[in-house]
Amino acid sequence: MRIDILTILPDLLTGPFSDSIMKRAQEKGHLEVHIHNIRDYSTHRQKSVDDYQYGGGAGMVMSIQPISAVIEKLKAERAYDEIIFMTPDGEVLEQAICNELSLKGTIMILCGHYKGVDERIREHYITREISIGSYVLSGGELGAAVLVDSIVRLIPGVLNDETSALTDSFQDNLLSPPVYTRPPEFNGWKVPEVLLSGDFGKIEKWREDRALERTESRRPDLLE
Repeated sequence: MRIDILTILPDLLTGPFSDSIMKRAQEKGHLEVHIHNIRDYSTHRQKSVDDYQYGGGAGMVMSIQPISAVIEKLKAERAYDEIIFMTPDGEVLEQAICNELSLKGTIMILCGHYKGVDERIREHYITREISIGSYVLSGGELGAAVLVDSIVRLIPGVLNDETSALTDSFQDNLLSPPVYTRPPEFNGWKVPEVLLSGDFGKIEKWREDRALERTESRRPDLLE
């Protein structure tokens, strides 16, 4: 998978992709991440990327020219399955969206700032708008990092245990059951006996029951 991220703050994105699973995904050849500084495409003398909004009002707007320039350059080099804009008013990111996007080959992500981007960018270039929650961040970079992480971990070969992602919370509209590891007893706190029994039928049933209980208690909306 190739992911191109368009931003005015590229340094914010170096950390998330230079360690852990994202780093290994790139080393294994499963992922390419290319970060593009939108300022490099501005024709303004000071490389400005924002301007006052028409009609007045507080807050600046990201200009159409530099964003269009970088998108057009990248589109001339390859076709993109999705061009995504990270925005608070987009569809809220859920596991089903991650599953769908993990099957794509090329994705472009635009990170917004200020009061947003010139609406014509959204009308003529963007194929999908995604939010990571009902709140506002200073920019789209952290949201883009969350989105990429949630997608890439689903690509076969990225995780050491490929079945791990299939048993995550939300994959079947249930939260994950409790998990335990050694020692079997600590400070008098014991691991449930069924998990030590070796009876995988009973263990699976226990996990299903606990997942349902946890979902009913914490996220009943998932069961509606």
